[in-house]
Amino acid sequence: MTTATPDTPPAPGPGSGPLAGPWRDPSLDPETRVDALLRAMTLPEKIAQLFGVWVGASDDGAEVAPHQHDMEEAVDLDALLPHGLGQLTRPFGTVPVDPALGAVSLMRTQARIAAANRFGIPAVAHEECLAGFAAWGATAYPVPLSWGATFDPELIREMAGAIGRDLRAVGVHQGLAPVLDVVRDARWGRVEETIGEDPYLVGTLATAYVRGLESAGVVATLKHFAGYSASRAGRNLAPVGMGRRELADVILPPFEMAVRESGVRSVMHAYTDTDGIPAAADDGLLTGLLRDTWGFTGTVVADYFGIAFLKTLHGVAGSFDEAAGMALAAGVDVELPTVKAYGGPLLGAVEDGRVPESLVDRAVRRVLLQKVHLGLLDPDWSPVPPALVGIGLDVATDPSDSTDASHVPAAEDLRGTIDLDPASNRELARRVAERAVVLLRNDGTLPLDPAVPRRIALIGPTAEAPTAVLGCYSFPVHVGGQHPDVPLGIELPTLHEALRDEFPAAEFVLAAGTGIDDGATDGIAEAVALARGADLVVVALGDRAGLFGRGTSGEGCDAESLELPGAQGRLLDALLDAVRDTGTPLVATLLAGRPYVLGRATEEAAALVQSFFPGEAGTATIASVLSGRTAPSGRLPVSVPRHPGAQPSTYLAARLGQASEVSSIDPAPAYGFGHGLTYTTFAWTDLAVEAAEAPTDGTFHLSFTVENTGSRAGTELVQLYLHDPVASVVQPVQRLIGYARLELAAGERRLVHVDVPADLASFTGRDGTRLVEPGSLELRLAASSTAPRLTAHVTLTGPVRPVDHRRRLHADFRIGPAAPSLPSVR
Repeated sequence: MTTATPDTPPAPGPGSGPLAGPWRDPSLDPETRVDALLRAMTLPEKIAQLFGVWVGASDDGAEVAPHQHDMEEAVDLDALLPHGLGQLTRPFGTVPVDPALGAVSLMRTQARIAAANRFGIPAVAHEECLAGFAAWGATAYPVPLSWGATFDPELIREMAGAIGRDLRAVGVHQGLAPVLDVVRDARWGRVEETIGEDPYLVGTLATAYVRGLESAGVVATLKHFAGYSASRAGRNLAPVGMGRRELADVILPPFEMAVRESGVRSVMHAYTDTDGIPAAADDGLLTGLLRDTWGFTGTVVADYFGIAFLKTLHGVAGSFDEAAGMALAAGVDVELPTVKAYGGPLLGAVEDGRVPESLVDRAVRRVLLQKVHLGLLDPDWSPVPPALVGIGLDVATDPSDSTDASHVPAAEDLRGTIDLDPASNRELARRVAERAVVLLRNDGTLPLDPAVPRRIALIGPTAEAPTAVLGCYSFPVHVGGQHPDVPLGIELPTLHEALRDEFPAAEFVLAAGTGIDDGATDGIAEAVALARGADLVVVALGDRAGLFGRGTSGEGCDAESLELPGAQGRLLDALLDAVRDTGTPLVATLLAGRPYVLGRATEEAAALVQSFFPGEAGTATIASVLSGRTAPSGRLPVSVPRHPGAQPSTYLAARLGQASEVSSIDPAPAYGFGHGLTYTTFAWTDLAVEAAEAPTDGTFHLSFTVENTGSRAGTELVQLYLHDPVASVVQPVQRLIGYARLELAAGERRLVHVDVPADLASFTGRDGTRLVEPGSLELRLAASSTAPRLTAHVTLTGPVRPVDHRRRLHADFRIGPAAPSLPSVR
């Protein structure tokens, strides 16, 4: 067995505190501190830093307890802690716990961990934060698919900063977000967790989210690296069959952008295997590309149970020690959520020489360096998180006695003292939700005057479902569903309640018509009768988020087709028949985790309002859009299909992926990527190209004018697409390379300048090298992927130019005032 170096100090006695050494000297550079600590550690102490333990905080403020779950055996903390511990898994996100008592529970556990090991090293505590801090009582923000609909990186950065501050306040160091998977098949259950179907949109918004989270001192985690969303048939945790060019040009660019630009400090490997190689055992991906090429210096963490899956699911390892050696060699530093392969199996494999200790040292160095940067090895480190200091709990425990509670108020005095859903969070959640609502169709019925008395038939299964606004990784769905007797912890007004508040002059009559996915049709007749007697019909459709088949959207809730779940499509058609006879306007609203086929409604409904799990402010936001108090400004981050079986398809299709006379399937969407209506109109004019030719290392300079030609303020989203008509390998017909939001008052005109570097025309060539080729291009300025407004025909000249990860990634948009319109001469 490998032991500490001969000059290793002895273990401290009870109450003596952690060993002193260079590792506790903040005046030294972090690398020097870590190297000194590594030299002093035994092999078991090193390995202990490479795994987490899944715990749940105690609602009475006692220490956390290991979480018992069906994937692993029970964990004996008393046996583990003398060697140390790398991470604590989800202390707030495992069971419902009051935030203040959870913070006390985590504080006591951290004091116990630090006191139990020779060096006084606490654990990194991590949590899910995909749509807000996944803790009881914390703000439920819109899901990432709604982030995509905002096309607003700065707003997403602001939201992530607020999430990060809440995490840090209660002692959490790392957040397992954002998801950078690019949607390839909308049947995949985790579409709600993605930002959309375009890599540039995903990259820019994910990078903004990381910047926000990291600005609060919380380690962001990019996931799932890489290819998880490209599974065959849209099935969760299924094989991925794609070529290296799809990987390089669609899947990897968002990760590359985030690594280069965001300051991200952690990456999580994907579950999947691509062309037979599991991501957790892919050294070319996790080390060669991520570290050696892109220069990533943080930690790579396992997706939950992912290292063990090398044995149990992928079948590339015959034992857990072999799986541990594979993952460690590939570059996985930390096993999550709990100890399995990186415990005894790894220890044995190193001791008998099957796994080099140098691989352990490599991973431990990264883990300890991150802990140094987090301040966990500083002499003034305290287990008391900022939120508890804020309520007067300055000294919580004697580090040598983690059971000391002499300075901790009683549970009943602490309960309710930490608010994870303050007014500022709720306001921010509202702003994100407002910018994410997409108006798909409007025949002029919207907006509705709230002062006009009318009889409104509110029909559909999401009308009175409080959690219909929440995604799979929100706490009330992810954990709260297993504790039905526990209150939700946040206010979730139903759509009925929100509409009643927004339209006080209206009379509402209600009918569910059917359930979300029960297939029941016996309520449709009642719904039709109510619709025929109403002045307006609002149909409330959508999903129920859940896990592993317990919902219609979410992890493990994959769809066989993109028809509306259950009998919702039949309900919608029956209501369309009813209003066709009466002439009553029908407005359909969707609270969903993926796009669905809307059938005849795309032609016959008065209006269609799409929202992707918009969070706790979602129903109020939809109501405000219907009344016109909020002007819709969201755009589709995923295409809405016209036919349920035209999958997989996204707008990023090559010519052979478009409709043709030789196939009976038309994959054209009902509403394309980037689509979204407003309550005003815009004119795009005066396109100017400074020079129509530029070298393959040059830049094109464009300008044009956008004018709000309507009678009310609105937001236009300028989208820049590249069309490359002739290339050495097949290209998508078009792809997004830039965008800008313009908020214009009625009659306002703005001059938009765009600098487009040639690097944005690069793609992966036949030999795997990224190239910029000479030739003609179209730069399409568009309101959506299906609504071009202006096209610049330009040409790249000169030699083929190889580029790499240092290439430019963005077009530069500059918005300035436009010259006033000249009066027409008659």
